[in-house]
Amino acid sequence: MTSDKGLGPVDVSFPAIDIQVLIDSDTDGLLDTPAKPKKVTSTDRLERAFLEIVEFRRTHGRVPSSTTREIAERKLGARLDGILADEKKIEALKPLDEFDLLETPEAPASLDDLLETDDLDLLGDDSGLLDVSDLPARRQVYEGADAARRHKSEDFEQFEPMFNQKHAELRAGACKLLPYPGLAQVVPGAFFVLNGVMLFIAEVGETEYKKTTVRENKRERLRCIFENGTESSMYRQSLGIRLSDEDGQIVVQTELPEILTDDEVSGYIYVLRSRSDDPQIAGIKDLHKIGFSRGPVEQRIKNAATSPTYLMASVDIVASYRTYNLKTSALENLLHRVFADVRLNLTQADRKGRDYDPSEWFVVPLNVIDQAIDLIMSGDIVDYVYNPKVQRFVERG
Repeated sequence: MTSDKGLGPVDVSFPAIDIQVLIDSDTDGLLDTPAKPKKVTSTDRLERAFLEIVEFRRTHGRVPSSTTREIAERKLGARLDGILADEKKIEALKPLDEFDLLETPEAPASLDDLLETDDLDLLGDDSGLLDVSDLPARRQVYEGADAARRHKSEDFEQFEPMFNQKHAELRAGACKLLPYPGLAQVVPGAFFVLNGVMLFIAEVGETEYKKTTVRENKRERLRCIFENGTESSMYRQSLGIRLSDEDGQIVVQTELPEILTDDEVSGYIYVLRSRSDDPQIAGIKDLHKIGFSRGPVEQRIKNAATSPTYLMASVDIVASYRTYNLKTSALENLLHRVFADVRLNLTQADRKGRDYDPSEWFVVPLNVIDQAIDLIMSGDIVDYVYNPKVQRFVERG
């Protein structure tokens, strides 16, 4: 195991490790998270969690999405969904709800209202359910901008050889069909089978934003090419729903099933060093942040200087590990357990003066973090303990 020193992330193909089995085998409590004194009440934590959502709305002009591929925003979106499902939390947080994030939308009064709030374009397919053109009443008018109906593909000759090749690979065993793995795999270049018809994702359009009475949702139009010579511009979320509900399948290379059957198919464990000039931070030797990102680390840390998570200062990437065949967030959590005794104990104030307790900063040398990942990969981590005094792992006596 080697770490990246600025030449790009290290590819780490993990064996089939069962993190839970590794934790369960720890009979002596090496990986137990030490109890921490409770500093704030549950009400304080709930309010702090909601204020992060409010701050996101103020900064970005929209509510966070729980389906985005950006992990930080997705966490906030999922948190908001959980709050909206709990009437007690809604009631407790109303005094802080300056953007009406907790307001429950009224039920649509008519079919037209229902169609206008069809955020996932569920009614914009070619099923014909709402087509009343054969009735004596007035003809239903579809607005071209929002309809996702199939039509003849004018340049299908460019794609037909690709379908022929995929079918040949399926017959030869070079490719195989697997159950639809999730929206994360609906990307340009992917092949799927929907109701017995193979389709190809040729393009993913620019992100669109559609406002509702509750939130502003993100969505992207696709260019889907079907092997029967038609194409559609349905929304990415709509295709994902259809593939999920109608037992859709994905076409994958036979030798890569692990990467495409897990929602967390890849990610980055990163190690950061703070550039803070705060004496209580700058004076700590071997202070590192161990974190997780689904996308490039450079994108994740671009606003570090304004975030208490990053100690309100810019950071340097001192190592990153690109992982496969493992839920990367589970590896991150396990590393945090291993180094729990050397977690930074510091309360940081954000730009609004609110207190924040950074939880991913540890006083540990980089080479020891490398060793911890090696020990986790081999499964030997339960036979060792980190000794902060000598700054290395020692065998358990």
